[in-house]
Amino acid sequence: MKPVKTLTILTDGFEETETVVPADMLHRAGVANTFAAVAAGGRTLLKGRSEISLQADETLDALRARLGGNAELAAHFDALFIPGGPGTWTLLEDGNAAELAAAFAAKGRLVAAICAAPLVLKAAGLLDGRRVSAHSCTWDEIPAARACAPVALDGGVLTSRGAGTALAFGLAFVEALRGKAVAEKIAADVML
Repeated sequence: MKPVKTLTILTDGFEETETVVPADMLHRAGVANTFAAVAAGGRTLLKGRSEISLQADETLDALRARLGGNAELAAHFDALFIPGGPGTWTLLEDGNAAELAAAFAAKGRLVAAICAAPLVLKAAGLLDGRRVSAHSCTWDEIPAARACAPVALDGGVLTSRGAGTALAFGLAFVEALRGKAVAEKIAADVML
């Protein structure tokens, strides 16, 4: 089986459930994940919205320095994952996550976002004409998300509503990267 690698972008205020549950499902499927931090001062220890800390593997800046620009990152990884939470607004202001999402999409890579993080995909120009799911706090900016299913995969863009859909989102992520049989086995293993 070909190794599959994902890149997860984190900043302070990430939603813990939306980060850890999909990452766990991916890990169970044999998908390698790199957590890259977007934080002042080159910090890699980030605090989530519920004050739970997560240690990123490295900063996004260090990863870029090691592997190259956005196109090189998109060539190195099979998917980009952006968890939601209040940190989404930091990512929007910073702009790097949207540029990275656009680069991944341009390379035909899967781009995944949950909760408020589909706003980053909107900023990258990836949501026009797509079925999209997102948290209700985004519905004014992403009206199509009002009528969508809890998890939506459309043209290489995977989105979901929030913490309550994290398990279904994680399994859809696994299915998109590893296939339906692997996702069904994991669902059975976790007694879903």
